[in-house]
Amino acid sequence: MALAARRRSRRSSIDIWPGFVDALSQLLMVIIFVLLVFTAGQFFLSDALSGRDQALKQLQQQVDDLSQLLSLERATSSDLSAKLKGALAARDALTSQLGDLTAQLKQERARADEAAGKLRDADAAVAAEQQTSRAARTQVEELSAQLAALRDQLAKIAAALDASEAKVKEQQGQIVDLGKRLNMALVNKVEKLAKYRSEFFGRVRQIIGDRPDIRIVGDRFVFQSEVLFAPGSAELGDAAKQQLDPVITALKEIAAKIPSDVNWVLRVDGHTDQRPIHNANFNSNWELSAARAISVVRYAIEQGIPASRLAAAGFADNQPIDPAKTDEAYRRNRRIELKLTER
Repeated sequence: MALAARRRSRRSSIDIWPGFVDALSQLLMVIIFVLLVFTAGQFFLSDALSGRDQALKQLQQQVDDLSQLLSLERATSSDLSAKLKGALAARDALTSQLGDLTAQLKQERARADEAAGKLRDADAAVAAEQQTSRAARTQVEELSAQLAALRDQLAKIAAALDASEAKVKEQQGQIVDLGKRLNMALVNKVEKLAKYRSEFFGRVRQIIGDRPDIRIVGDRFVFQSEVLFAPGSAELGDAAKQQLDPVITALKEIAAKIPSDVNWVLRVDGHTDQRPIHNANFNSNWELSAARAISVVRYAIEQGIPASRLAAAGFADNQPIDPAKTDEAYRRNRRIELKLTER
């Protein structure tokens, strides 16, 4: 305690100004140091703040880039989704096509198996054909030999034909001459028949006279049906027979004069009008016309005309004289025609 008191008393007696100056110098150094530290801190803080702003700008730029990338990714994702759907649809279509192709492949395999079977059958058929071909070759060789023999025979036949052709030409000349003579004979017979026909019709015209219901038209002698038959009937009455008797008598006289080498016949044709008939005796005009012609032929046979010199034909209404549809036309078309002609 005494020592400390001595020191304090010693200090109070010493000058304190240099110490104050030293203290102020130290304080100033401290303040300068603090200012330097503050300035350095401010510098570092400003630098840090500027770096932070730049980092923020970079981060903002990165965020913007990421946003753009995200938009692009979303668009890409939409495209990918659409493409994925299309790919799935294409996959389904391909799957369906694959199924169809598989079925077709099975069918093609079946066809291939069938074709293979046919090919085997064809091979067997070819083998059989080859065997047949060998047999055919043998037959061809035999036929060739026969053909050579036939050629020899044909050569002989050709020589015989040449000889016969000369004889045929000679015979043809004779046939032509015979034909001419035959034609002349036929012409003579026709002329003879025409002569007797004219005489026959002349005699009949002379006997009967000029009657409108019995007339000669060309080479035919025509009776109207009413002269010989009742309507719808094919029976010859006594009056009808009296009308036929002069004709049959004249035919007998002329027949006795006709030479035996003239083959003549009296053809009796029956005709009706176009009105159809249907009664208990006849079902059609054909039957009526034929029955009337046959009745005339039967009566001529009864009167002595040979049956070989008579012929009956029915024409119904198919050969009318008058095509009109009047009573007069019907009357003219109902007729019996007699024609002296060759058989």
